[in-house]
Amino acid sequence: MTNNSNLNFKKYIVNKPWGCEYIAYQNKECSVGLLKIKKQQETSLHCHPKKKTGLILIGGEVEVELGFYDKRKLISPSKIMIRPGLFHSTKCISETDCTILEIESPVNKMDLVRFKDQYGREQQPYEGLNNMRKLTDDEIVFEDPIDEIGKKYFFGNVVVSIEKHENLQKIIKEKSDTIFAIIERGMIDKNKNYVLSAGDIVRTDTIKKLAEAFNTNEYMKILKIKNVQ
Repeated sequence: MTNNSNLNFKKYIVNKPWGCEYIAYQNKECSVGLLKIKKQQETSLHCHPKKKTGLILIGGEVEVELGFYDKRKLISPSKIMIRPGLFHSTKCISETDCTILEIESPVNKMDLVRFKDQYGREQQPYEGLNNMRKLTDDEIVFEDPIDEIGKKYFFGNVVVSIEKHENLQKIIKEKSDTIFAIIERGMIDKNKNYVLSAGDIVRTDTIKKLAEAFNTNEYMKILKIKNVQ
């Protein structure tokens, strides 16, 4: 397996023994990967020492192992946040393949430590060019929004949109189970300290509560995930 940190990962689909993944969106603050995990397959038990990770399940059902003693089952659409250094693994337990958005901040594919892997990749680095194929136009790639309401992308009964908001008025009116992934800037206090920043994943109620005391840093760019009405 070849490790090449100079690769432009946005151009490739990375083949994994459990399925595949590719970068659906990336800016200077975070990366949004789209993972497709095959039925009864699972990722390695791994951690990211320096970056925070958020998983948003947009198709299927998974079991997420957190650390060495905790397991949680998620049904689409669901979210989970993983702190830097916490070992985790994701297994597809539904009758069909699973689809996951992986939000990572800061952007660094090489920030990976594998502890255990059923495919023999223990302590191996991230995949190299020999495990990649060119990204095609058939795959969904998220486009930056021109205004508040960006383009919508459908994954079965789940709709994903990328939006840019200068204030919180429209966001706090969403239903309580709507999921938001912060992908640029965020919410700050009067001293410009971030209370919600790129890589964080919350629901409407959390933003509504924070809005009582804080506002956006000029604007906030988000991924919005909700069930199709």
